[in-house]
Amino acid sequence: MQEKETNAFAEKVENASFPISQKPWRLWPGIVLAIVLALVAYVMPRIAPDQDIFGFPLGMISAIGGAVCGLAIVVWWVFFSRARWIERLGAMLMMAVALLVTKLLAHASIAGAGRGMLIFFAAIPGVSLALIVWAVATRRLSPSVRWAALAGLILLACAPWTLLRTEGVSNTVSQYRWRWTPTAEERLLAQANDELKPLPAETTTPAASPSASPSTSPTASPSPGASVAASPSPSAAATAEKPAEWPGFRGQNRDSVIRGVRIKTDWAAAPPVEMWRKKIGPGWSSFAVRGDLLYTQEQRGEEELVACYKLSSGEPVWRHKDAVRFWESNAGAGPRATPTLHGNHVYSFGATGILNALDATNGKVIWTRNVASDTKQKVPEWGFASSPLIVNDAVIVAAASTLAAYELATGKPRWQGPSYSGGYSSPQRVTIDGVEQIVLLGGPGAISLAPADGKLLWEHKWEGASITQPAVTPDGDIIINALATSGGIGTRRLDVKQAAGKWAVEEKWTSNGLKPYFNDFVVHKGFAYGFDNNILASIDLADGKRKWKGGRYGNGQMVLLPEQDLLLVLSEEGDLALVSATTDQYKEIAKFHVLEGKTWNHPALVGDVLLVRNGEEMAAFRLTREKS
Repeated sequence: MQEKETNAFAEKVENASFPISQKPWRLWPGIVLAIVLALVAYVMPRIAPDQDIFGFPLGMISAIGGAVCGLAIVVWWVFFSRARWIERLGAMLMMAVALLVTKLLAHASIAGAGRGMLIFFAAIPGVSLALIVWAVATRRLSPSVRWAALAGLILLACAPWTLLRTEGVSNTVSQYRWRWTPTAEERLLAQANDELKPLPAETTTPAASPSASPSTSPTASPSPGASVAASPSPSAAATAEKPAEWPGFRGQNRDSVIRGVRIKTDWAAAPPVEMWRKKIGPGWSSFAVRGDLLYTQEQRGEEELVACYKLSSGEPVWRHKDAVRFWESNAGAGPRATPTLHGNHVYSFGATGILNALDATNGKVIWTRNVASDTKQKVPEWGFASSPLIVNDAVIVAAASTLAAYELATGKPRWQGPSYSGGYSSPQRVTIDGVEQIVLLGGPGAISLAPADGKLLWEHKWEGASITQPAVTPDGDIIINALATSGGIGTRRLDVKQAAGKWAVEEKWTSNGLKPYFNDFVVHKGFAYGFDNNILASIDLADGKRKWKGGRYGNGQMVLLPEQDLLLVLSEEGDLALVSATTDQYKEIAKFHVLEGKTWNHPALVGDVLLVRNGEEMAAFRLTREKS
């Protein structure tokens, strides 16, 4: 009897706390939203991972669409489900607390990705599905069981995100790995046993240089170490005086155009031959090459390196080290720029703003500057990415979108251009109307400065950032692009002229037929070839209209062999493809796999030797030359 009275009392308390709704729950909208969420966030990316919808990558649409559907489920639950208010608000509180705790426990690569929003975009769909499962499966159970079940389902939805890390974004999709697995860089540091092999030397006297010791400027950045290499032999010194076959970023003119080289395109009969392959630290640097020496930048632990290797064998010659590390979750660790060769010096610009002038034969420091301090620019979100440009007796870099020039011999600051933040392009040397100038995509859109004193010549406003290089048409027009968070916005042709000492800039056309993101394009025979987001495309430079689009190479890079109307495309997945640079249609001629891992770096071609790298490895391939 007493037990029955106790149960009756408990039931009264339960009903008082959780009054029975006057109407049955409205579950069908939540179920429909859950089905749509599952299709958008989980099914579609696996069925067609490389597809675009209305010009946007499916990976991005899935991430955003999943989060939107998840939020729609929240709206349904709070306002239209007809559940008890204490259950509506209680469930929301549990979900919010779970998401915040998950962010605190998640790996830094996930917690900080997407400006701190990735974890929410990733976890909200699963948590929302957990809410639907709970609402459908437990609505007839007692309140205490229901609350316990909800807590358990939310825990199951959030727990995986505390066990994962991300290796950044590839094809707009985060690359997840188990948290406890080592990164490629950690594996390299654990296994690295490649001893330096300096060039032959006949004396231990330091090589002559304009400045025998690092700069003592108060703004100079310390260089804690460099590989100890003896002075070069006469033959090595002679090599250093030769013009560089590939002086730096995108080749001789920073346009990825390689003249005087013809290769066989039947790779079934004459495929690329691997010369060597070597593990390398992370970074998105390309190569500079002179003689048998190549130069690149990489990260190894807490040290940012400028490294020299032998072109013929991949053997390391010297490494210069700066005790800095840049890392962000989308692209990972390491420098973004490419070294530049000039004379017997190599100039490098690190991701945190360190500008070095080094002896090209042994890596000894000539001078060093901290450009971030000099220009008072903060390190941008994705790091400083400008490759140094040599103009006469000055080296010019872009600190975000602020151009700064330094004396080649001493590193003394010469001038600083208008101060702009944001932007990841490199300065481009061009001649317009007979006037030499430095053009940079960034700041208001595009700016041009006089190389002698940094005076602003002209600017063009186009809202949006840029990571690519401008191109110059044969008649002197400038081709530029801009991008938004979602990717490239489009391409624009500018007519720039000087009259009566004043510069005038006229927009000829703007096209959405070619929308580069951080993938540079090339100009050939009146057409531009590049990436329309992740798909190769060609547009007519006369009017900007697209001629063709095809071939999914992710966020790849390319070089042009103009004598053969041929593109060498290095895909994001590490495939090397030969594509016809003609206007009739897209045509892939051959394809060959060359690298493992996400590949964003620009390739370099020196004679018949192709150099490729990414954030994990680099390799050299010999291409069979076509007999003339």
